[in-house]
Amino acid sequence: MKQFFLVLTLIMMLSIVGLAASTVQEVVPTMNANESVTMADTLRSNGKIFVVLAVVLIIQAGLFLMLWRLDRKLSALEG
Repeated sequence: MKQFFLVLTLIMMLSIVGLAASTVQEVVPTMNANESVTMADTLRSNGKIFVVLAVVLIIQAGLFLMLWRLDRKLSALEG
């Protein structure tokens, strides 16, 4: 069962990375050299980009914890 969750987690991570990479490849060539992403610049200048990063990490940690607890409960039921 642990192998299943490990494989599922790896597949999710790889799909997210692949999606992000394809999105960057689509967006970057369409932008001019003197244009910038105003939302990202604003968040970065205000220091709120770290809040966004913290929220994303908390969500990922919560999902990992939920899967880990579920795996433990299922292992106890199987054994």
